[in-house]
Amino acid sequence: MALVGAAWFRARRLFWSSVIRRTLFEWQSIAYGDDPEQIPSWAADRLAAVARKSPLGGDNGARIIAHGRNALRAQQVVGIIVADKCALEILPKIDLSSGDDEAQEGLIRRKLVHMLAVAMDLDIDGGAITELGWQRDNLLEILIRLFSTKLVDALRQGMPRQYVEHEEDVPRMRGRLDVGRQFAQLAMNPVMLACRFDELSADITINQIMKAAINRLRRISNSTDNQRRLAELDFHYADIAAVPAHALRWDRVSLDRTNARWKELLALARLLLGERFQTTSMGETSGFSLLFEMNTLFEEYIGRMMRRALSGTGLSVHLQGGRLYCLEAIEDGRRSFQTKPDILVKRGREIVHIVDTKWKRIAARIDDAKRGVSQSDVYQMMAYAQIYGCRTLTLLYPHHTALRSAPGLLDRHKIGVTTQHLHTASIDISRHQMVLRQLRSMLLTPGLSDDLEHHLWESRSG
Repeated sequence: MALVGAAWFRARRLFWSSVIRRTLFEWQSIAYGDDPEQIPSWAADRLAAVARKSPLGGDNGARIIAHGRNALRAQQVVGIIVADKCALEILPKIDLSSGDDEAQEGLIRRKLVHMLAVAMDLDIDGGAITELGWQRDNLLEILIRLFSTKLVDALRQGMPRQYVEHEEDVPRMRGRLDVGRQFAQLAMNPVMLACRFDELSADITINQIMKAAINRLRRISNSTDNQRRLAELDFHYADIAAVPAHALRWDRVSLDRTNARWKELLALARLLLGERFQTTSMGETSGFSLLFEMNTLFEEYIGRMMRRALSGTGLSVHLQGGRLYCLEAIEDGRRSFQTKPDILVKRGREIVHIVDTKWKRIAARIDDAKRGVSQSDVYQMMAYAQIYGCRTLTLLYPHHTALRSAPGLLDRHKIGVTTQHLHTASIDISRHQMVLRQLRSMLLTPGLSDDLEHHLWESRSG
């Protein structure tokens, strides 16, 4: 058996050694063709075909990768696309201060995983972070390593079990008698008793979810370490029913004090099984994708970090809240054009600040007086100001070195003849420990919001 397992690992390693693997950043291109420095045309076609299968891809997968005549160009969706004998990793473009290309790729993977952890409410401790192969592995293998390592640790404390009701015909009384079944089905066989009883079982939904994740990851991982760990986990789950991913009953999982430690594993399993942020496509096109839309991820990351930054101030942060309508018909009161501001900051029921996040590089003033802020974004924020009666609104962008200034408030503008203000600001997400401080500083900047500033200083002094 050991020899068969070793042969399987060798065969898999040989297969993946022949796979074409590349890493790109957002908006970066990779040429394809017959040149040795290019990827083959067949690889470009297969990767584009998998991208077309993703709901994030839009028409022809063009929101993920644009399939040009001579090159593939990454867009604003990051993650990994794997097709037959080729794999493409797309990383977000985050400015870092130093390091060679390989080191920077590793740091960006680390930052991306941190953003995912915040967005998914995962607590990734320092030990788990340190042990992940940031420079050696792609994003998929890092997430698989994180999931499998955490699962091994959780199993050391025991597999979850719960009492499950069984119905069985047995010669001796067990539990309670099912009178209806006894007289309807076993009337002619009085030596058997129709019993119902509860039995402590590990074959429950939470374990079926873990097994489904293990089975999927074993098919797609090309890391020898990950494969060994997954094989060990598969052995532990040998007696658990294999339920297809689409048939898993997530609604039946109940977390309490006895199994609360499985919360993060469930979130990771949901991610890797395609329940959140990602899609997996198999069938006509042999391949799969694990993808994240950066606008959505940036918004949720900032929103959740803002909740932490304002903790204890008496202010609350709401993501995708509001949902007020722009128009209401005079004749019948029918409303239309619903609004969904990214982030609302409230004091009680009063909205004191509206923040819209934009995952794009804002320009330096020396290059563009408007800093590349789109007219439609300004009109949208003006509509928010009118509909929500909010005095302070901010367009928040990721910081980058070309701005030649510190992250924070960039520009302040008065909206028309009102007392409302629209500001543009940037935040440096390359250093996690600084994000909370930057968000607090942004909200406490003199003049950014007089009401908000006064309340925050009052809360701190109190």
